[in-house]
Amino acid sequence: MRFPTWFCIIPFLIKISQCELYTAIVDLKEVLQTETVLLNALDNYIQAEQNKLDLLQKYASIYKNQHSEASEDVETFIANPINAYLLVKRLTTDWQNVESLMTMNVGQDYLKNISVYKEHMKFPTDEDLNGAAVALTRLQDTYKLDTSALARGELNGVKYSSELTAADCFELGRQSYNNGDYYHTQLWMREADSRLASETNKTVEKSDILEYLAFSTYKQGNLPLALDLTNKLLDIFPTHPRAYGNKVYYEEQIQKLNNLKIKGDDESSDIYVNDEPAVPKPETPERELYEQLCRGEVTTDIEILSKLRCYYVRNNNPYLLLAPFKIEEAYPEPKIMIFHDVMSDSEIETIKKLAKPRFKRATVQNYKTGELEVAQYRISKSAWLKDEEHKHVKDVCRRVRDMTGLTMETAEELQVVNYGIGGHYEPHYDFARREETHAFKSLGTGNRIATVLFYMSDVPQGGATVFPGIKAAVWPKKGTAAFWYNLHPSGEGDYNTRHAACPVLAGSKWVSNKWIHEKGQEFLRPCGLTPAPFELTA
Repeated sequence: MRFPTWFCIIPFLIKISQCELYTAIVDLKEVLQTETVLLNALDNYIQAEQNKLDLLQKYASIYKNQHSEASEDVETFIANPINAYLLVKRLTTDWQNVESLMTMNVGQDYLKNISVYKEHMKFPTDEDLNGAAVALTRLQDTYKLDTSALARGELNGVKYSSELTAADCFELGRQSYNNGDYYHTQLWMREADSRLASETNKTVEKSDILEYLAFSTYKQGNLPLALDLTNKLLDIFPTHPRAYGNKVYYEEQIQKLNNLKIKGDDESSDIYVNDEPAVPKPETPERELYEQLCRGEVTTDIEILSKLRCYYVRNNNPYLLLAPFKIEEAYPEPKIMIFHDVMSDSEIETIKKLAKPRFKRATVQNYKTGELEVAQYRISKSAWLKDEEHKHVKDVCRRVRDMTGLTMETAEELQVVNYGIGGHYEPHYDFARREETHAFKSLGTGNRIATVLFYMSDVPQGGATVFPGIKAAVWPKKGTAAFWYNLHPSGEGDYNTRHAACPVLAGSKWVSNKWIHEKGQEFLRPCGLTPAPFELTA
């Protein structure tokens, strides 16, 4: 007897990439659709199991009634040929049906169909889980997020999601442990332990939390606490396969340290005192400054801000007489300019629609080989669009020409980028430095003279473009574009244009950029022996 199923496979689904879903928010929307399919499959499976149990219950009820009737007067019952036939039938064909139902694996068909879906739909991998966990810890560090607040679904005091269970926190700690990140392992295992205490239905075993917490504490250098946590683990799980060995090891290490301390006291006369003058503390490291800018803790000096202007620009272009560009200066030198209202909503939607099917993990150029490769310091997905693909792409390219006064003949195609969970791009240069001899060699158009960066979405929290060297930041605003020259008029790289994309704390960050090259700009931006500033014509 075949049990009915209600789960069907769509045979013409298009096969797509299943990896690195965490690197672009747009991919996670499709993951949510995948979850919808799985939930429907789960509901159908539960219904199928329920139907199976209902049918078995029906057989059991019939058998019990007939057996009860026969038991009242066995001799009379079996003397009836019809009853005798029905008894034999119940224990042959009827019971075979019951056995078939009992041994039927209702979930097998569903699991088979789900496996097919996994091949054709966006389905997260273990790499995605690890990437998402790393992204959360990156956000935690960059924006100094409290672990407990993050577990409550709060980002800088704003609640965006439901709370994490103890098991959710445990998994974050486990992923950190697998990455050798014992600091975050401790943070999340402690939070898991705290949440477990208040859970009625336990989602994870306390012994598992204590094991990870004890070892990560040891790796962080706190032997006494690691030993204390291991003893607590043994109180709960005396036969734990690893805890007793760890306990012995921790005790031996603590004893060795104590012996060294005693020996050190006896030789105190040999202690050397350094009376050299203290070395002045270095300036704030770039990484720290980058994160401070991302948090908005560091801003441009007030003297510099006081010199910045907002104005209209026509660039001697007759088409701009009635609708000049609206410009806001973000920094004077290197001059970073923000163009307002330079990309319409319809253009943005077209560009997004064209880019989505082509998204691939964003790459960086290896300065030694010139080859493109993925890197953990750039988490996003990107696609490239040609001008001839759509009127909107062509219009945007022409607008860049009008904005900058530079030719687009040698510019790169429009790159479209969507940042994923905690998506970011650490400090980097857009131009190639002297040692990067292979950069842009295949293009034959020289170095990247300038960058135009369009913001195609608002970002509720995070996602700023920051310039650590000059302590400047540009915050995403839909429809605006940032512009700066990467090279001085002399052709030398402007090292103050080193910039970074801060991690996206909340929301989805969409940008597109146009990289403009040197070739063809000889008469539009004449070369000079000195790094003279540029000016747009009002």
